[in-house]
Amino acid sequence: MSKIIQGKFKIVSNKKAGCDYYKMTISAREVVKAASPGQFVHLRCIEGNQPLLRRPFSFHRLNSDNFEILYEVVGQGTRLLTKRKKGEKIDVLGPLGNGFDVKGANIILVAGGMGVAPLFALAEHIVHSSQFIVHSKKKKLYVLIGARKKNHILCERDFRRLGTEVLVSTEDGSKGRRGLITDSLKSLLSTIDYRLSTIYACGPKEMLKELSNISARFNISAYGSLEENMACGVGACLGCAVETKRGYERICKEGPVFNLKDIKW
Repeated sequence: MSKIIQGKFKIVSNKKAGCDYYKMTISAREVVKAASPGQFVHLRCIEGNQPLLRRPFSFHRLNSDNFEILYEVVGQGTRLLTKRKKGEKIDVLGPLGNGFDVKGANIILVAGGMGVAPLFALAEHIVHSSQFIVHSKKKKLYVLIGARKKNHILCERDFRRLGTEVLVSTEDGSKGRRGLITDSLKSLLSTIDYRLSTIYACGPKEMLKELSNISARFNISAYGSLEENMACGVGACLGCAVETKRGYERICKEGPVFNLKDIKW
């Protein structure tokens, strides 16, 4: 378990990244040093007690000095977060939870909607790892991005800049392949040697449930970062429990990354 750090760190930037999406970069070298893709931070959106609870955000990017979060404006906390300015300090608690453990010859990232947030940090980690070469004949990195419509597709250019093979799908057909991202995955698996593949995913619960079914059908491993409302973020309140084959486990503590076959859907 990595060291958990709590402190106030400087905001480097806080910029709009789409219709209701923003990216915030925070200078926090000691947090970054302890962090890995798939983990998250708990941020206090403003000074004071309203809103009282922190908000959880996955690491979207990690470098030696800064980390970046990608967030969508969905409520009071995130609306207040958009008002935070460059140079201000923000209260950070993290890194929290358990991240991704990368293995397998072919790596397939499946991002539904805001699921791109933790998966981009994972993609950068994989591409920059000395153990993985994107254009190797033996190893391949695929990225599947799906959303309801084209203006909800996030980070496509960023993934392409890494040299990964990117497949886009939208439910309304406004961009890429028409249909569900899980249909795109089944199509991909039917065209590649999937036997040594591993799936890493983040997105809506129904998508993760179907990925669990697909992984069982193809007999490959699938790991998913689960999303849930969190109060404490450190496992004390039991508010983010999920039922697994081992019993109830906390998304903030034992997760957020789980082997999808272990979840009781």
